[in-house]
Amino acid sequence: MVKNTIHPNHMKVYWHDYTGGSKDLLLVEAGLTEKSILVGRIGLMLLSCGTGAWRVRSAMNSVAGQLGLTCTITVGLMSLDYTSYDGKKSNSQSLSLGNTGVNTSKLNRLERFVKNFPNEGVHMTLEEVHSRLDEIDKIQGLYTPAMLGLASALACGAFTFLLGGGLVEMICAFIGAGVGNYLRCKLIQKRFTLFLCISSSVALACLAYVASLRVAEMLFSFTVSHEAGYICAMLFIIPGFPFITSGIDLAKLDMRSGLERLAYAVMIVAVATATAWVMSLILNLEPADFPTLAIPPVLLFVLRLIASFCGVFGFSIMFNSPVPLAATAAVIGAAANTLRLELVDLTSCPAAGAAFIGALTAGLLASLFYRRLGYPRISVTVPSIVIMVPGMYLYRAVYNLGELSLSPSASWLASALLIIMALPLGLIFARIITDKSFRHCN
Repeated sequence: MVKNTIHPNHMKVYWHDYTGGSKDLLLVEAGLTEKSILVGRIGLMLLSCGTGAWRVRSAMNSVAGQLGLTCTITVGLMSLDYTSYDGKKSNSQSLSLGNTGVNTSKLNRLERFVKNFPNEGVHMTLEEVHSRLDEIDKIQGLYTPAMLGLASALACGAFTFLLGGGLVEMICAFIGAGVGNYLRCKLIQKRFTLFLCISSSVALACLAYVASLRVAEMLFSFTVSHEAGYICAMLFIIPGFPFITSGIDLAKLDMRSGLERLAYAVMIVAVATATAWVMSLILNLEPADFPTLAIPPVLLFVLRLIASFCGVFGFSIMFNSPVPLAATAAVIGAAANTLRLELVDLTSCPAAGAAFIGALTAGLLASLFYRRLGYPRISVTVPSIVIMVPGMYLYRAVYNLGELSLSPSASWLASALLIIMALPLGLIFARIITDKSFRHCN
């Protein structure tokens, strides 16, 4: 009986095979092809971490310059094409990933490797450098699916409170998001396709929310409906990282990368919200406003700080950040997101304007932490504002579209788009203010 083997659609690259007879030579003495492949591998590894085109190109340019090469590079979501020149010959390469994701722990190590390359890397042999990159490449996941499920539960439970939900909605969202993201992580480990991972995890999250709510209703006999929070149980799937990095890439005129990242994020949102809409039809649910919570302003401010910290910390863990990095992002996110919410409540500031100010604040604070702690700026800024992405607005837009209520759908979608545009703009202007290299076109 012949076993049915699934062959990978993207062939594995055996990087050590491309050192040839030069593996024991110092990098500066290697040939153009060997140097060019090393530059490409570093760029591809950075791309696999979810960082934007500007950062990938900057790292490749830095390493290439130390090796006496000039590179021209175009970057997409999952592939990059580049040509290296040494003054006499040129070498063109095209590299691609099998999948994409976010891994801030690996990104941190790679950024440190590139930063130290002028002092350490140029004095190593080709074999030694590729072995060092092998070690970094093995940083797959710091956390188990159960731990990532708990992180998403914490994030979505906090998200529920920040959106106006009470204790019942928070607990049910905690349970739903936890089991939903646990399933998603297990499916990703088994390399199932993106659409299956999204639809299965969102469906399970909605089911778990409703099941836990029904159990609570039987035990405690609620007099108020708490079904509105089922949307919050699926918010772990919202692609905040590609949404934000697409805006940054577009601002730097990296059109290919920016548009591909935006299309990827829209695709995830479309599948997730459509799945949640179908589940709402099956379970007879509809989005509604949360019951008003009678909380004094000072206590509400403190609770928002705590919830924002917990939410950003949970999302950072989901991005594979080490605990110190996640805590740093959480401190920044707590300050920025609470400022955003208070601006909306106390000054009647438009939601998009408050989102811009919140993201700008997060970017400015991240620059201070970046200089003191040395973390990559993007691994702190993006998780700190992911909690501001209007996942509930996007879902309500799709839900009303499915019900052919076009006017409410357009209103929710327009509000969501304004906020989504404001978030990267805030980070971009913070970067313009604090980063001289980012401020100029070239």
